Amino acid sequence: MSTTPELIHGYISAGLACTHLEVEGDGRHFNALIVSPAFAGKRMIQRHQLVYAALGDRMREEIHALSMKTLTPEEYQG
Repeated sequence: MSTTPELIHGYISAGLACTHLEVEGDGRHFNALIVSPAFAGKRMIQRHQLVYAALGDRMREEIHALSMKTLTPEEYQG
């Protein structure tokens, strides 16, 4: 089964509280805009680690490339 943007959206939203989430991709390479209050006070690497934790083993097995933009709700508004 091919990984779709909708599947990745579901994986992320199930593991991370998001106020806004967009995922686009072609089945191998994906781009995500992730807005979560959990990112407050965290550096970019820490934010990405939260997303990787939500994706779990899928990051190694199903998702070959994921480019992320991670923002707090305040950063997204601004």
